[in-house]
Amino acid sequence: MEDIELQKIWADYNIQMQQAKLLNMQAWAIALQSRETLQLHKAQNRLNRLARFKTRAIVLGIAWILVLCGLIFFRITWQGIFFNLSLSAIALITAVAVVVYIRQVILIRKVDETGSIAETQQMLAKLQASTIRIAGILWLQAPFYATWFITPAMITQGGTMFWLIEGSAVGLLTYGAVWLYRNIHYRNMHKKWFRVLFNSPEWTNVIKAMSFLQEIEEWKKNELAQ
Repeated sequence: MEDIELQKIWADYNIQMQQAKLLNMQAWAIALQSRETLQLHKAQNRLNRLARFKTRAIVLGIAWILVLCGLIFFRITWQGIFFNLSLSAIALITAVAVVVYIRQVILIRKVDETGSIAETQQMLAKLQASTIRIAGILWLQAPFYATWFITPAMITQGGTMFWLIEGSAVGLLTYGAVWLYRNIHYRNMHKKWFRVLFNSPEWTNVIKAMSFLQEIEEWKKNELAQ
C-alpha cells in the first residue's frame, strides 16, 4: 500500500515538474518574442533614419549630375576637353552611387516589411557590404577634381613648375583613391582611419541596427546558460 502511495506521489511530482517546465518555456518564449519585437523596432527606427539620409543623398546626387551635365553641354570645345572628361567621370561615378543608394533604400524598405530576425540580419549584412563597396567607388572620382581646369594650352605651354605641382597633385590623389578603393574592406573595420572615414549616419545607423539584433543573440545565450 505504501509503495502504491509513493508511486502516486512520485507521478504527481513528475506531472508538476513537467507543467513547471512547460510554463517556464512558455514564459521564455513570450519574453523572447517581446525582446525580438522591441529590438526589431529599434533597428527599424535606425534604418528609417538611414533611409531618409540616403533619400536626401539621392536627390542631391541627381541635382549634382544635372549641374555637371549642364556645364559639360555648354563647354563642348577643344579647350574644354579635360574639363568635360573630368566632369563626365565625376558624373558617371556619382550616377553609380545614386543607383546603389536607390537599391539600398529599397532594401531598407524590405527590412521594414519583414518580421524575421534572420531575414533582417541578412538584409543588414547586404546593406553593410553595399555601403562599404560604394564608399570605395566614390573615392575614385578624387583625381578628376585636380584635372578639370587643365587646358591643351596649359599642357603645351606649362613649365616645369606646372608639371611638378599638377603631376604631384594628380599622382597623390590617384594613389590615395586607388588605395582607399582597395582597402575599404571588412578586414580594416577595426582600424582608426576606417572609423574616421565611416563616422557618419550612413554607417553608424547600420552598425547600431545590427547591434540591436546582436543583443537578442547574446540574451538567448545568457538565458540558455542559466
